[in-house]
Amino acid sequence: MSMQLRRVDKSVDLQKIFQILQEDGGVVFEGFLNPEQVKQMNLDFDQPIIDTGSGSKKGEGYEQIQQFHGYQTTRVNNLVTHSKTFREQVLNDDLIHALGEYFFRKESGDWWLMATQLIQIGPGNVAQKLHRDLENFPAFIKMGKSGPCVAANCMIALTDFTEENGATRIIPGSHEWDNFEMSEEERFRHEDTIPALMKAGDMLIWDGKVVHSGGENKTDSEYRRGIALPLTPAYFTPEETYAFSIDLEIVRTLPARVQKMIGFRSVFPSSGSGLWQHNFEKLEDYLGLN
Repeated sequence: MSMQLRRVDKSVDLQKIFQILQEDGGVVFEGFLNPEQVKQMNLDFDQPIIDTGSGSKKGEGYEQIQQFHGYQTTRVNNLVTHSKTFREQVLNDDLIHALGEYFFRKESGDWWLMATQLIQIGPGNVAQKLHRDLENFPAFIKMGKSGPCVAANCMIALTDFTEENGATRIIPGSHEWDNFEMSEEERFRHEDTIPALMKAGDMLIWDGKVVHSGGENKTDSEYRRGIALPLTPAYFTPEETYAFSIDLEIVRTLPARVQKMIGFRSVFPSSGSGLWQHNFEKLEDYLGLN
């Protein structure tokens, strides 16, 4: 296990990426997007960011979630609708699908996206609370490192990520810690984290058991913008309601594997007779997607 984030690029063998993920829990993939893709998606998301505004959309009674989301942070969902480049090139990228297969196929079967979320951390936003993504599924906290992988994540940088502007913080190797049930007093310390420094177009990949957070934006004027692609087994309910958010005519233009990862095809976990079906028939047949 490395105490620094290892880095790879498109010349690396997939098995090497999987090896690093197994040992460290996280890796930076340099040059995942090309400059033209970065430029186009920034243009695609500029207006939705303005329309959404900063701060959590959770109201009174959700103070902890508001703090977690960030008062100077903008979070935009439904990226599939907002960007043709995102839905046709990013979601159909072979690496994203290879990661889904690596993290979930053997233990869980089919997998899909928990959400598609643009996260822009603005000046003055404090560091996010350290956490593990598997904490979305409380029963698996008790299982600790021996439990199945129920979450994995990718953060694609659309601007440079620096220590000053809020680069994602991560503790390599924390997916192998013995105790996942620490009290608040015992929880992780930010001084134990390291920043995932990235150029626009790079991508951080990490196991959902790894301790991480959004960093503090200490700048006066820089906005740290990235796309989070959390993946989860298809037997869990996603965070984002794609089926009610994405126009079916857009879905018809997408490859079958992208349709499945955003919930427009039936899924088949490693046991049972299938989920997300219509009258025990495949959803894609009902929707006329075949």
